[in-house]
Amino acid sequence: MIILRYLLFPFSIIYGGITTVRNFLFDHSILKSSSFSVPTIVVGNLSVGGTGKTPQIEYLIRLFLPNYKVATLSRGYKRKSKGFILANQDVTSNLIGDEPYQMFKKFPAIQVAVDADRCNGIQQLLSQKNKPDVILLDDAYQHRKVKAGFYILLSSFDDLYCNDLMLPTGNLRESKSGASRANVIIITKCPQNLSEKDQHIIIKKLNVNCPVFFSYIGYHDEIVNSNNSIKIEEIKQKSKLLIAGIAKPKPFFDFLALPSDELLTFADHHSFSESDLKSINSKSTSKEVLITTEKDFVRLDNHLKNSKLYYLPIKSNFIKDKAKFDQLLLEYVSNCNFK
Repeated sequence: MIILRYLLFPFSIIYGGITTVRNFLFDHSILKSSSFSVPTIVVGNLSVGGTGKTPQIEYLIRLFLPNYKVATLSRGYKRKSKGFILANQDVTSNLIGDEPYQMFKKFPAIQVAVDADRCNGIQQLLSQKNKPDVILLDDAYQHRKVKAGFYILLSSFDDLYCNDLMLPTGNLRESKSGASRANVIIITKCPQNLSEKDQHIIIKKLNVNCPVFFSYIGYHDEIVNSNNSIKIEEIKQKSKLLIAGIAKPKPFFDFLALPSDELLTFADHHSFSESDLKSINSKSTSKEVLITTEKDFVRLDNHLKNSKLYYLPIKSNFIKDKAKFDQLLLEYVSNCNFK
């Protein structure tokens, strides 16, 4: 696979050239971008998948929700529908996608919308009777038709964009120079004890003019489902089936697994088939508990109907400077709403 990627290097040059020209046209207003009076915050990345966008969106929801009406807008990756949909009690993960459905179930006080055309999606949200004060755009860093007010660029600690190459040789969706659009950069999935020295080494590598923050994934001390919760220390020694359909499942497995546990890995945003569900049910008979990710739970729970099935909640936490990050975002939104 690695050899094949490097054989495709000429295509990376072509793809990089195309994205660079496209960005140039947007940067110089030759291609049109639409801006909106409502505060619009993009959370995205330069590479494909696995940087922790969902936990970061959830962090922002918690930050704004006490004082503002919040909406999230994404394309609804792998949903079985088209156009604009505003989530209501009748939606399913198939209709709006697993991550938006997760947001909808977890934060009933917000509006959750999907639309591949982000401009139309924003216009539709603003036409609602109860229009939002803040719109969070999930995975829209390359969606240049919207000119957002604030850009948060994520890069995973173990896969920094500055060390990567363009698709298909590497995982970059656009040139590293795209980082210049960011108002802040967050290095995600860091070791919790990442030293000041190592942080400064990364900042120097990035060579950017915006603030750089460092975050880690914090795991909850319980696994939960719709009816119950169990402390992590209670299930550590139990026989477990661990199920993950996310881009980088290793930290999830490392946190929970014993050598005797069985691990099932699926592709990111995997659509579980009848065969998958039968296999999971079959394997579960010899296990005391089944644990999956929160994103996978919203799809599996509707079909598996297994009382042993739980998920492990996660949160994005800052290693330091949380107050500084919060202030930057709150000031941006406050200033927009004051105008």
